[in-house]
Amino acid sequence: MKIQLENIRPNDKSSFHLSHNPKLNDLFFWHFHPEFELVYIEGANGKRHVGRHISNFKGSDLVLIGSNIPHLNFDHGIKTEYHKEVLHISASFKEKVFTEIQELEDVHGLLDRSQHGIAFYGQTKQTVGSLMKQLQGMNRFDQLLKILQLLKLLAQSEEYILLHDNPIVNNKANKQQERLQKVYSYIDEHYSRKIALEDIAASINLGKEAFCRYFKKNTGSTFTNFLNQYRITQAKRMLLTGKNIGETCYECGFESLSYFNRTFKRISGENPSDYKKRNR
Repeated sequence: MKIQLENIRPNDKSSFHLSHNPKLNDLFFWHFHPEFELVYIEGANGKRHVGRHISNFKGSDLVLIGSNIPHLNFDHGIKTEYHKEVLHISASFKEKVFTEIQELEDVHGLLDRSQHGIAFYGQTKQTVGSLMKQLQGMNRFDQLLKILQLLKLLAQSEEYILLHDNPIVNNKANKQQERLQKVYSYIDEHYSRKIALEDIAASINLGKEAFCRYFKKNTGSTFTNFLNQYRITQAKRMLLTGKNIGETCYECGFESLSYFNRTFKRISGENPSDYKKRNR
């Protein structure tokens, strides 16, 4: 099986990312990512494939997967109706927050144990699954509070099994992450001006064609699409600070206002002016 490094919104500086009911049942997605993943699925029988562990779940499943552990999407091959919630927590959040706050030491320990892969059952699974379904309708601050609450519940629960006797270490992940991080850092530093493919390819010692193949393989996106998404995310932040559309366009590296407007609408589903008014 070819393993893929999944890109979980690297242009989003948030400590967590939610996916509400993503449907990937037609996709065999054997992948890993540096983020910790908490996945809840209900209304289906399926396969739990995390690291070297393979087993079946019935009715529902709640699993916490550690950083860079290869795993298969839990809805692979499911043909019936089902519901799924996925929470990704940045690896840096663990060290920045859970190490420093004494009241959250047990959550730090939970994330350490997640390198074994953890499957929860009983009342814990039911309660946390219910909490995860509430997250989508909350604002970001309330989401954070609820996430801390559910992590605390998991940390204190005894209703779990470890999927591996020893922690999973993915050496391939570290090498791929380091290389991709160089690309992300280059984009972050240079997105406000024109980025030549030759230059960013050279930053990781690849030719232009080899870089395009490498980037698509490891992120699932073409470099141009990824760069546009990154620039639009930055543009949204600028618009929210009060900058006008023209300033935002050129400060985010777009050379044409008409192209900026088209790209903004294609990615966000609305015009920059509508976005600005809606968030005024």
